[in-house]
Amino acid sequence: MSDDNLRGDWHYPTRIRAGLGRIAELSDCCRSLGMTAPLLVTDPGLAALPMVADALARCRAAGLAAGLFSNVKGNPTGRNVRVGVNAYRGGGHDGVIAFGGGSALDVGKAVALMAGQTLDLWDLEDVGDNWTRADAAAIAPVVAVPTTAGTGSEVGRASVITDEERCVKTIIFHPEMLPSTVILDPALTVGLPPGITAATGMDALSHNLEALCSPSWHPMAEGIALEGMRLVREYLPRAYANGDDIEARGQMLVASTMGATAFQKGLGGMHALAHSLGALYDTHHGLLNAILMPYILSANRAAIQAPIGRAARYLALEQPGFEGFLDWVLSLRRELGIPHSLAEVGIDDAQLQRIGRMATQDPSASGNPIAFSAEQYSDIYGRAIRGEL
Repeated sequence: MSDDNLRGDWHYPTRIRAGLGRIAELSDCCRSLGMTAPLLVTDPGLAALPMVADALARCRAAGLAAGLFSNVKGNPTGRNVRVGVNAYRGGGHDGVIAFGGGSALDVGKAVALMAGQTLDLWDLEDVGDNWTRADAAAIAPVVAVPTTAGTGSEVGRASVITDEERCVKTIIFHPEMLPSTVILDPALTVGLPPGITAATGMDALSHNLEALCSPSWHPMAEGIALEGMRLVREYLPRAYANGDDIEARGQMLVASTMGATAFQKGLGGMHALAHSLGALYDTHHGLLNAILMPYILSANRAAIQAPIGRAARYLALEQPGFEGFLDWVLSLRRELGIPHSLAEVGIDDAQLQRIGRMATQDPSASGNPIAFSAEQYSDIYGRAIRGEL
């Protein structure tokens, strides 16, 4: 498919401008949302790169008083959000450009949420109807520009923020956190190194896969999840092998967006454990999902034979059914250089019981096909440390 054909203007689940070079439309997107002084939120690594300088220059050339905030950790914290809110208010900003990987997008959305509120960030944790506490009219507009193909946070209504005092990853939710406009420009992902391409791409797969396996009824999300998985199968190895493959980069951006759209159906044990491990060990979220994937699949096997069978057929795997699907996941991980065990990334069993308890309390656990106990999560975690399927 030519680059010209990889171009679209979509309105699901929000306004999306997809295609090579669409970043040139950033200032138009801001103006259409009434922004005159957007705050570009990104991470320190991206802040030093030409793509951020170019984005700011485009905005300023169009008469926008654009500012920059880049105090964002890889696993973002409440402090990152609070400092960002201070920067937003102090700079007189009226909107957010969330620019980067999942961490920057999550912080950008959280800053837009909190900039006009008087309550505390943790008051909006995704529990019950907490979101109704917020003043919806005070939430700032967001233009989301992902530079990795993994989290899909650009089409999410939540942010995952670490509460450093409690050492837990917390989901902050409000329906109006969904960015108003998304720019999917594959040129912005070309510079990703192979390891990050692999980890973020496997994160996209985990979203589609857990959405597919969630027992809740949502046929539209299930259809999106299946196609998202097909795109990962076809294009992630290409993007990993050749970072300049624009078609592969563009298709992976779409697969990532599809995963986050699909997982309104539910996530599961992969994310319950990955969130818990990320809070304590500060390890890359996508990499954790990639390592945990076969262990959670195996633990859920009795409950997911039917959806995994459908996925194996849709993906045209050589071997049908659960075994064929698991073999494909293991083969894909090897092809992408993903470690087989958590021990290989420096995670040990010192927190075995604590992680098991934390996983049961993570909101993602509610979407798992089997309601694992803390002891079962600890067992899965232990197997993933030792590399025992």
